[in-house]
Amino acid sequence: MAKQQTAARRTGKKNGNTGRRPSRPAKNQLGTFFLFLQALISVVFMGVVFLLDMLPFKYLALIAMVLFFLWCLAFMSQALRKKRGRIGKVYSFLLICVLTYGAFHIMETNNMIARITSGGFKKDTIFVAVLADDPAETLEDASGYKFGVQFEKDAQNMQTAVTDIQDQLGTDIDMLECTSIEGQAESLLNGEVEAIIYDSSYTDMLEAAVPDYSSKIRIIYQHEIRTALNLGSGEDDTLIKEPFTVYISGIDTYGDERDVAQGRESERSDVNIIAVVNPTTRQILLVTTPRDYFVPIPGVSDGMEDKLTHVGLYGVDASMNTLGELYETDINYYVKLNFTTLIEVVDILGGLDVYSEYAFSTGWESGCEIEVAQGENHFNGQEALAFCRERKNLDGGDNQRGKNQQAVITAMLKKVLSPTMLLRASSIINQVSQGIETNISQPQINTVVKNQLATGGEWTIQSVAATGIDGRDYPYSASSTEVYVMYPDQDSVDEIISLINIVESGGSLEDGEQLN
Repeated sequence: MAKQQTAARRTGKKNGNTGRRPSRPAKNQLGTFFLFLQALISVVFMGVVFLLDMLPFKYLALIAMVLFFLWCLAFMSQALRKKRGRIGKVYSFLLICVLTYGAFHIMETNNMIARITSGGFKKDTIFVAVLADDPAETLEDASGYKFGVQFEKDAQNMQTAVTDIQDQLGTDIDMLECTSIEGQAESLLNGEVEAIIYDSSYTDMLEAAVPDYSSKIRIIYQHEIRTALNLGSGEDDTLIKEPFTVYISGIDTYGDERDVAQGRESERSDVNIIAVVNPTTRQILLVTTPRDYFVPIPGVSDGMEDKLTHVGLYGVDASMNTLGELYETDINYYVKLNFTTLIEVVDILGGLDVYSEYAFSTGWESGCEIEVAQGENHFNGQEALAFCRERKNLDGGDNQRGKNQQAVITAMLKKVLSPTMLLRASSIINQVSQGIETNISQPQINTVVKNQLATGGEWTIQSVAATGIDGRDYPYSASSTEVYVMYPDQDSVDEIISLINIVESGGSLEDGEQLN
C-alpha cells in the first residue's frame, strides 16, 4: 500500500498535479505582459521622438539603443527569476510609467510649438465705448445712438467694424466722422456723440491725450478682426542655408492690470531688435532701434513720421516694413514676445551671465530693486527683467535700456544655442508657449534645432544700437499731440546698413568686438 502511495505521488509530480505548480504560470503571464507592454511603449516613445523631428540620427540611434538595453534588463531580471521575478516586474512597471509620461510630454511639446508658430496673422480688436454713467449695457441698448468714427487711420478695419455693428443691430447707424482719434474722445466727452468706435490699440494714446480717459468711459462691445499677413517664410531648410533677418518685438506688459481689465493687449512695441543671421558663417548681428525713433511708415503714413513704438499699432508687418526700409534689408520673420516671459525662460536656463556697460540701481517700478555692477552679472529671471526694464537710473535713458535688453538677448542666445540646452528645448517651449508668437514655421524651428545639435560649434554674436537726436514733434498716429521723439542719426543708420551687408554677404565681423 505504501509503495502505491509513493508511486502516486511521483506520478502526480510528473503530471504537474502538486499545489504549487498552477500559481507560477499566472505570475509568468504578468511578467510577460509587462515585457510586452514595455516593448510597445518603447516603440511608441521612439515614434513620438521621431515625429518631433528635432533630433539628429545619432541621437535617435542612441535613444533606441538605450530603450533596447532597458528592455533587455527587464527581460533578464525576470528570466533569472530572483524572488520570483518581482524586482523585474516592478522595474518594468516603473519604466512603462516613465516612458508613457515622456511620450505624453513630447506630444504636448509638439502642440506647444504648433501654438507658438501659429503667427502670420494680425489681430485687431475694435471697441464701442460710451460714457461711464451711460445707461447702455450692450450694443443693442445703443442702437439709436450717434457714433463717432474716424477713417483717417486704419480705414479698412474701421469700415469692417461699422459693417459688423450694423449687421448686429439690423440697421444703419447714425455716424459723425471725426478727424482724429483724440477728436473721437472729445466728441464723446462733450456730448456730440453718445458712443465711439475705435481700435483698442489706441487706448494708451487716448489716455495720454485725455486725463483719466479709462475712468470716464465704459466698453460695451468689442469686435475682433483677424487678417492674414503675407510675409513669405521660405522653405524648411532656408534658415540653415541662407542669411535671414528676424524682427524681435518685445511687449512690456509687466504688471499692467489695466490691459487685463480692459480685455486688450497693447500692440505697441517697447523692444525693437532685428537679428541678422548668417548660418553659414555662424554670425548674428543684433540691431536695436530706440522705441521713439521718428520714422515714416511705408504704405501707411504717406511719408509722415511716427514713433517706432506706434508703428506696431498697424500690425507687426508694418514694423517689419518700417525697419526693413530704414536699414535697407528684407525682414520676413518675426518673433513677438511678452518680456515678462523672460522670468520663466531665464529661470529654466539656470540664470544668465549678462554684461552691463554701467553700474546702476533698478527701482521698484522695474519689478525688483537690484544693484547692477559694471561688467559681468549673474541674474535670475526677476533680476534679468528688472535689468531690461530700468531706464530712469540710466544716463542714456531709453537708448541705454535698449542696449541692456540686447545684452540679455545675447546672453540667452549663447546659452540656448549650446547642445545641452537644446536637448531641454521641450521644457523651455512648454514654459513660454503662452508668451511667444512667430511666423517661423514648426518644420523650420525643428530643422534649426536638429542642425545645431548635429553640427555644434560656437556662434559669433555682435550688437549695435542706433542713435539719434532728442526732439519734440507731432506723430502720424496722434497728429494733434506734440510728443517726445528721437530723430535718426543718419551716420548711425549708415553704419548699421554697412554691418548688415557684411553679415549677409558672408563677411566677418571682428570676433568679440562690441559695436555701439
